[in-house]
Amino acid sequence: MGFPEQIVTIDKFHEFSSKEKGSIFIGQVYHCETEDEVHNIITGVKKKYFDASHHCFAYKFLNEKFKYSDDGEPNGTAGIRILNALDHFKLLNVLVLVIRYFGRTKLGVGPLGKVYYSSAVNVLLGSQQITKILHQKIIIESDFNFISHVHRLLTNYEAIITVSEYHEKAKLKCWIKPSRIGKITNQLKHISKEKIRIKPQEAIYYK
Repeated sequence: MGFPEQIVTIDKFHEFSSKEKGSIFIGQVYHCETEDEVHNIITGVKKKYFDASHHCFAYKFLNEKFKYSDDGEPNGTAGIRILNALDHFKLLNVLVLVIRYFGRTKLGVGPLGKVYYSSAVNVLLGSQQITKILHQKIIIESDFNFISHVHRLLTNYEAIITVSEYHEKAKLKCWIKPSRIGKITNQLKHISKEKIRIKPQEAIYYK
C-alpha cells in the first residue's frame, strides 16, 4: 500500500469521564502502533477496572487495519460508535477505550450509542492531536571532496542525518521526505558528475 504524506495521531494518554442516568463512562485514548500494544493496554485496563460492566474499544492503524468491540453492549451501540469518532478526527495509530459502570437504568439503544460516541469525541477533543510527516530512509556515499555539498543540500531539504561514517568514503544515513528524494538525487548527481551514490531504502517513519 502507499503511505500518506502525513497522518494525524495523538501524543499521549488522556481521559474523560461523564455520567448518564447513573452510569459512569470513562473515555481513554492511547497512542498505539501494534496489536500487541493494544492487547497489553486492554489487559491492564480490565485488571484496573475489573468491576466495570463493559470495556468497549476501537483502534485504527496506519496500515488501515482496525477493530472494535461492544464488549457485551447491544450490537452497534459502542465499538462502531467509538470507531466513528476516530474517523471523524481522521486519526491513525490510536486506541480509544470507553469503560462503563452500569447505573441500573437502561438507556436504550439510540441514547446509548450517542453516549459512547460523545465519550469518545470528548476524550479525543481533550487530547493533544499532532500531525506527523512521512520520512523515508536514504543512504548517501560520497568522496570527501563533495561532502560539504552533501551536507548543504541535506540541510536545505531538511533531511535528518542519523549516522555518519567516514572511512575510505563518507557514508550518511538519513531520513527525508519522499517527495524530496528525486530533487536531492538529481542535484547531487549533477554536482558530482554522478560520482555520489544515493540509495533509497524501504524503511519509513513518521516524525
